[in-house]
Amino acid sequence: MGAEIIDGKAFAAGLRAKVGRLAAEFEQRAGRKAGLAVVLVGEDAASQVYVAAKGKATLAAGMASFEHRLPADTPQGELIALVERLNADPAVDGILVQLPLPQHLDEKTVIAAIDPDKDVDGITPVNAGRLVLGMEAPVSCTPLGCLMILQQRLGDLSGMDAVVVGRSILFGKPMAQLLLGANCTVTMAHSRTRDLPEVLRRADIVVAAIGQPEFIRGEWLKPGAIVLDGGINRLPPAEGEAKGRLVGDVAYDEALGHVGAITPVPGGVGATTIAVLLRNAIVAAYRHAGLPLATDAI
Repeated sequence: MGAEIIDGKAFAAGLRAKVGRLAAEFEQRAGRKAGLAVVLVGEDAASQVYVAAKGKATLAAGMASFEHRLPADTPQGELIALVERLNADPAVDGILVQLPLPQHLDEKTVIAAIDPDKDVDGITPVNAGRLVLGMEAPVSCTPLGCLMILQQRLGDLSGMDAVVVGRSILFGKPMAQLLLGANCTVTMAHSRTRDLPEVLRRADIVVAAIGQPEFIRGEWLKPGAIVLDGGINRLPPAEGEAKGRLVGDVAYDEALGHVGAITPVPGGVGATTIAVLLRNAIVAAYRHAGLPLATDAI
């Protein structure tokens, strides 16, 4: 019996619908639209695509979108001054500075300048600390989407063995903290983990975020495990192809014969990220306006 395919696009559509309803309610109660500001520095092609998609999704959800596109040679002081203006702008509920930044800019300093209560990607030092301490805080969008998928499918995660493969600030580390908060027994693995196959074979839940194409083989996975593949890697083009196909960090075809459920690439974890960003923004808007929001509303 093959694995069940987890449809990230369907999950995202359901979440966007909830955000849209809450955004309409917010506008009626607050007398303004919830606002999300995105800052893009430079002309990185992938970043431009992401920012355009985020702006389109924000407007479609009934929220106000504020895009700030700056040239690649923007001085750090000018960028931080923009962030500070957005911090003080009452029409802006969430701020996202698109990464990566050009090399002459210090990402850590820029991120630290964002008001933690407007940090909808959960990457400021304050919010990272809140997450570790188990306090309420915005959480990085992709790992939060993974947790929401797991809880939607499995309900209570208490006692489950979970392995996170990858230790990035945006994905691996917050993912591990979220799973710990859900009472999983969590192992954080990476490319230097000894005997990674043996570590993975005992995992009920595997979240892959290592950034290496098809690194995790199907035979390494426990029968019946739930696998969320956060990798997005483009292979070299095969003969006759204009560009190589996208694959995840898990050898998908191999895994299908071993696991209980798995997210595809594309159409899996990556499809949820913008929807969770909108979710974080509307939650921030309600909080800023002092309006109650039921914990089970989104």
